Amino acid sequence: MTVKSIVLSKNQIDILKQHSEKNSPNEACAILFGKTDDSSITVKEVFLTKNIENSPVNFTMSPEELILAYSKAEREKLDVSAIFHSHPGSVAYPSSTDKKYMEINPVPWVIFSNIHDEFRAYIYDLDLVPVPVKIL
Repeated sequence: MTVKSIVLSKNQIDILKQHSEKNSPNEACAILFGKTDDSSITVKEVFLTKNIENSPVNFTMSPEELILAYSKAEREKLDVSAIFHSHPGSVAYPSSTDKKYMEINPVPWVIFSNIHDEFRAYIYDLDLVPVPVKIL
């Protein structure tokens, strides 16, 4: 899947940063709903989730929250466009665990580095492919 970019609003960026700071030193996570147009994903809504691992190096969303998220996406006719999580103490680059899960979740993964105040996105397509993050 070729993705030209993922577009987030300044407000959505602020929500994700606050969620990351609130959950630090553990990883924060969320699901991003949106629409794909000409291989660019525009995020329409941020669905914040809890990291049930309470870990600074891994995250897991609860099955209940995933069911709620997918039901909401279906109701509102939105796609589950991306997965978000933070790296509280490292760079915004997928870990080996992230890469393993990216292979079975073929959407962009948006990663926020708390220590570098930086958002980056990647998708797994036989290898890691960077996806430009645009902020409007």
